[in-house]
Amino acid sequence: MQLHIRGGRLIDPLNKIDAAKDVYINDGRVVGIGEAPAGFKADRVVDATGLIVAPGLVDLSARLREPGYEYKATLESELQAAIQGGVTSLVCPPDTDPVLDEPGLVEMLTQRARTLNLAHVYPLGALTVGLKGEALTEMAELTEAGCVGFSHADQAIQDTTVLMRAMQYAQTFGFTVWLRPQDPHLGRGGIAHSGAIASRLGLSGVPVMSETIALYTVLEIMRSTGARVHICRISSAAGVELVRAAKKEGLPVSCDVGAHHVHLTDADIGFFDSNARLTPPLRSQRDRDAIRAGLLDGTIDAICSDHTPVDDDEKLLPFGEASPGATGLELLLSLVLKWAEEAPAAGGTPLAFALGKVTSGASGVVGLEAGNLSVGSVADVVIFDLEKRWKVEAGALASQGKHTPFLGYELVGQVKHTIVSGQVVFAR
Repeated sequence: MQLHIRGGRLIDPLNKIDAAKDVYINDGRVVGIGEAPAGFKADRVVDATGLIVAPGLVDLSARLREPGYEYKATLESELQAAIQGGVTSLVCPPDTDPVLDEPGLVEMLTQRARTLNLAHVYPLGALTVGLKGEALTEMAELTEAGCVGFSHADQAIQDTTVLMRAMQYAQTFGFTVWLRPQDPHLGRGGIAHSGAIASRLGLSGVPVMSETIALYTVLEIMRSTGARVHICRISSAAGVELVRAAKKEGLPVSCDVGAHHVHLTDADIGFFDSNARLTPPLRSQRDRDAIRAGLLDGTIDAICSDHTPVDDDEKLLPFGEASPGATGLELLLSLVLKWAEEAPAAGGTPLAFALGKVTSGASGVVGLEAGNLSVGSVADVVIFDLEKRWKVEAGALASQGKHTPFLGYELVGQVKHTIVSGQVVFAR
């Protein structure tokens, strides 16, 4: 199919394009920017006049809940949410049921995603069998089955020897280890950021030390093994500073942050709002400001949705009993645009720079072909109205998970078309 996207403002962060240019697509790939290639005859024209045309978003953390948690969400519902949010490629953690620790499970997931033909799904394999922190998985076989890296999800590895061996194995074969830094003991059972607000509300705390002590350990093992590590969902000023120093040192480390942590703080818990129960917990304003600074200076490579759909039975409970998590796929673009409007205070963040955190910056972490609209690249495209404002309402979300701390917010940026491999999979 030959597709012509006409009249839009093309923003491609990787290629440093921000101009009015048409896009020409044939057989699932970009074949021309600005000018049609010889002999091109469009089967369909998409009018993007007054709209932004950008690479499809790449989300580094989206729990799809299949297999095992279909009562919380299904692959179909969450991929539909993804394309409605302009997300065309997403990485899913291995903490399904059963855990993604066997090639057959990975192949089943990727095959089902291909059958739905909505967004590209890239699984992370489990670092240890059953995420128990004991025996290493067969990483080479899992990679052949389709895994793009190896993670322990939100489970801390208690035995540091196991972590070191996992990183040695990964380095030998060139695999990337994805880790969310958390000490297995400090803050165990905590449900909010350790600070004045948690104390006032009587909530058990998770100290920043839980993140930084784990980061010190990971970085020291990196120095010994040379393994490449991606730090998932950094949450503290001290954590950002450790990653910044590690990058200056030349360690092969990358880092992302959840979109919620770019905007919210522990004050947003309010009167025990369980929608704000997240992992890692929302931290102080100082931490949030440091995260924004880390995004601006390149310490933090990407913003992810940290999409974790939770059903009513597990969310509509007292704060301490509610399951952590929030829906995010449909909000990711708008939350990035909101950040672009707000930071820095003077002048705002250039739109192309902000979009780079969910396109080329994110795809670079995984090593995907996605996240850009270079001639010859896969034609994954999002077309959105930068001026359109919309209200976050549970009933309007395609995700089976309806809970987010942004319910009731008015956000900017509405997706009009999503194109995956040259096919229009969503049109508003």
